Amino acid sequence: MFFALFGIAIGIGLAMQTAVNSQLRKFVISPFLASMISFAIGCIFLTAATLLNGSSLGVPLHVFTDEPLWIWIGGLLGVVALTTNILLFPKLGSVQTSVMPILGMIMMSMVIDHFGFFRSPKQPFSMNRVWGVILVLLGVFLAVALGEILQYRRYKQLVKEQATKPEKTSINSRSESGQWLWRFIGIGSGMLMATQAAINGQLGKVLHSPIHAAFISFFVGLVILIFIVLIKDRSMTNLVQPIKLSAPWWVWIGGILGAVYVLGNAFLVGEIGTGQTVMLALFGQITGSLLVEQFGLLRSNRIKVRPIQILGLIIMLSGVFLIKML
Repeated sequence: MFFALFGIAIGIGLAMQTAVNSQLRKFVISPFLASMISFAIGCIFLTAATLLNGSSLGVPLHVFTDEPLWIWIGGLLGVVALTTNILLFPKLGSVQTSVMPILGMIMMSMVIDHFGFFRSPKQPFSMNRVWGVILVLLGVFLAVALGEILQYRRYKQLVKEQATKPEKTSINSRSESGQWLWRFIGIGSGMLMATQAAINGQLGKVLHSPIHAAFISFFVGLVILIFIVLIKDRSMTNLVQPIKLSAPWWVWIGGILGAVYVLGNAFLVGEIGTGQTVMLALFGQITGSLLVEQFGLLRSNRIKVRPIQILGLIIMLSGVFLIKML
């Protein structure tokens, strides 16, 4: 029960992190700088946690020589996934920004478990898992179906109203097409997140500490982002803009939420496997994203949650527990 509740909790935190970092981006402009700030704060948090846990921040030399290179790329995958989510949020909204990566996470986590990639315990794709994944996908669909249908109806109405203005209708059509491109990018982001969870879980085993593994992942990501910001943005002057513009205090906590998510994944993967960890976290993500929209949390647009979306969450939870029955 503890593992289940913890997995759901870190998923809710991840949905909150996406909304927080999207607000941070409004102040610093650059998505890369926003990601860098998030990773820096997360790295500071994990540094303190690692030291309080009695672990060293360094890595034994034999780990570099004995372990495969892929064990170090969790931070890189996290950078790509986080930056992508910051870009997705204003394009797709809170729910879709959570849902599209979730689809990628489901697919990739099942593949990782089935083949035992990244030294994960092999968990064949049994009928329990087939039906569990079907229920999860059905739940995801219902959780966002109403919003999608309403959006499509509004779009059709707009096209109808602009029937005499073909040039504007054409622009709107391209916009809808562009949304699908962002959706596919979101799915790819989710696949990277599932891969990161498996890699960091293995790193936690090697270092005998999921906290230390999470720190290494964030440190690698931070170094990469510093170089990206210096090359792409060529300036960090916007770093102080949130302070100058009196941004709310919570725009700084995205890194902590992300650190807890990565730490939670590194811990849970070693205990219950990649697939179950991803399924529990994704249920938390959907729940968190619906809460964000229902109450307009973190300055997000307020959108009322419908009964069909609650039904979707219940079906998703049924699928998660069916998968856990293995």
